[in-house]
Amino acid sequence: MRFGAVPLSEAEGAILAHSVQLASGRLRKGLHLTADHLRQLADEGHAEITVARLDATDLHEDAAAAELAQAVAAQGVLLTDPFTGRVNLLAPSPGVALIDSDKINALNSIDPMITCATVPPYQQMGQGGMIATVKIIAYGVPATDLRRAAAVAQDAISFAPSVLRSATLIVTEVPGGPGLTGQDAIESRLNALGITLEATLTCAHTEDALSKRLSTCTSDLILILTDSATSDPHDVAPEGLRQAGGMVTRFGMPVDPGNLLFLGKLGQTPVIGLPGCARAPALNGADWVLARVACGLEVTHQDIASMGVGGLLKEIPTRPQPRARRLPASAQPAAAKPAPASS
Repeated sequence: MRFGAVPLSEAEGAILAHSVQLASGRLRKGLHLTADHLRQLADEGHAEITVARLDATDLHEDAAAAELAQAVAAQGVLLTDPFTGRVNLLAPSPGVALIDSDKINALNSIDPMITCATVPPYQQMGQGGMIATVKIIAYGVPATDLRRAAAVAQDAISFAPSVLRSATLIVTEVPGGPGLTGQDAIESRLNALGITLEATLTCAHTEDALSKRLSTCTSDLILILTDSATSDPHDVAPEGLRQAGGMVTRFGMPVDPGNLLFLGKLGQTPVIGLPGCARAPALNGADWVLARVACGLEVTHQDIASMGVGGLLKEIPTRPQPRARRLPASAQPAAAKPAPASS
C-alpha cells in the first residue's frame, strides 16, 4: 500500500486518508475519491490531499477484516458486517467464550496492521455480547499476510452455550444467620445464564438435614448456601453431600472473594457449594465456576487451581473482615532469597 500526499490530479480512485470538512459537507476518511469529490476540494482551494492506494497484492480493510473474522470464528459465533476495517464477533446466546490464546497470539504476531482483540478465556457472555473484534488498522494489508494470519488462527474463537435449564438452591440455617439474604443475587446470576431457579429449600445446618434435602432435588443444578461458612472439606455441607451419595471434587479456590467454594456431583447432577460472598451481586470466584458448569464444561482440579493468577478480585465492603485498605505498620519487604545454585 502507498500512503502520502498527492496532487488532486493524481488522487481519483484513491482512499481519502483523513476526513476533510468542506462547505458542502464532510468528506470522511476511507472514502474512495471520485472526480466530483476532487472538484469540490479544488473549488475550496485544496491543491493536494493525503491518500492511500492499494497495490494489486493488497486487500481492502473491509475485505481483509471479513475474511479474517470468518477464519477465526468457529461455527455458531455471530459476525457483524465489516465497517472501517472492523468486524465484531458476538455471542449467539448466554454462555462462555472459548479462546485459543496461542492462536490469537500467533495471528497478532504476523503484521501489526492485522489485529484481533478478545475477552479473557471463559468470559461469561450474554446474548449479543462482544467476544472479540477483528480490526485492520491500515486501509489495506498484503493478502499474503492476511491469509497467513487466517491460517494460524482457524476456529480460535468459539462459544459454549448454557445447557442447564433449572436449579435448586438449598440454604442451611442457624439461629441469627443471614437466612435467605442474597437469594435474589443468586437468582439473577442463574437467569443471566438462562437457568430458572426452580426451588429454594431451607434446612437445619446439619449433615442429616442437608442430605435429606439433597435427595429430593430433581433440577439440572444444585446450589448449596450455608448460614455458617464452610471452612473445611469435612464441614457440614461437603459431608452432607457425601452422605446423600454424592462426591466432592474440589474444596477451596485461589480466588478472593470466593475462597470457600466447593464443587461436586450428586449422581450426574453438578453441585456447587457457594461461598458466602455469593449473597452479594459483585463478581466472585463462584461466578467463574457457575458459568462453566452451566455450559456443561468440565471444571477440573487444575482448572480451579489456575484461576489464581487474576483471581484477586474487587473487595466486597460488606464482608465481616475485609482486606486491609491501607499499608499496616507491620508490613515488611519480602526477604532476599539466595541465588540458585549453578549446575
